[in-house]
Amino acid sequence: MRHRNVNKILDRKKGPREALLRSLATSLVLYEKIKTTDGKAATIKPIVERLITKGKVNNLASRRYLLAHLYGENAVKKVLEELAPRYKDRKGGYTRIIKISARSGDAAKIVQIEFV
Repeated sequence: MRHRNVNKILDRKKGPREALLRSLATSLVLYEKIKTTDGKAATIKPIVERLITKGKVNNLASRRYLLAHLYGENAVKKVLEELAPRYKDRKGGYTRIIKISARSGDAAKIVQIEFV
């Protein structure tokens, strides 16, 4: 039973799901906006917001945390040097989800998730 478990499974096992979420988070950090499905965007939003909040404190522990949750040193560097200083006065709500359309093949809801 999954009572009170709020994590989305996205029809994947644990390993592929974690790799997908890390990849989406890295892409969002590097390109600052991506197009994906509604479920994936809703799942990735709190993860990315947590990463930006961790990046506000630029020390070794936060760098190691970001390295464990993002692919590539360049994404970690961008969080610590560009994104976190940009949102230093903001308490949260660094991303927004904009609904675009339905995908023609399977009618999945396509959204754009981007930084504010």
